Amino acid sequence: MAAYVIVNVDTTGSPEYETYKEMAQDTVTQFGGRYIVRGGPLHVLEGEWQPKRLVVLEFPTVERAREWWESEAYAPAKALRQRLAQTDMVLINGYDAPRS
Repeated sequence: MAAYVIVNVDTTGSPEYETYKEMAQDTVTQFGGRYIVRGGPLHVLEGEWQPKRLVVLEFPTVERAREWWESEAYAPAKALRQRLAQTDMVLINGYDAPRS
């Protein structure tokens, strides 16, 4: 079942963040992931949540997403992001709709 990494990133706008994005993309694809959402304008429809930069990644499974996040391949990019930005990140299973 697909799994999703949902990220809210508040970055200082450092030019180094572009380097992070390039590094991260390479590792996401190595682990079978893909970007569903990668920033861009957002519109709050209800509630008080005001994400700064929203990113959604899709992986084939929760295990594969966790392998990516814990990997040596992603570690340098993760360290750079953690230095440059405040991040909230969750991992969640996708919904497997019943088939009729």
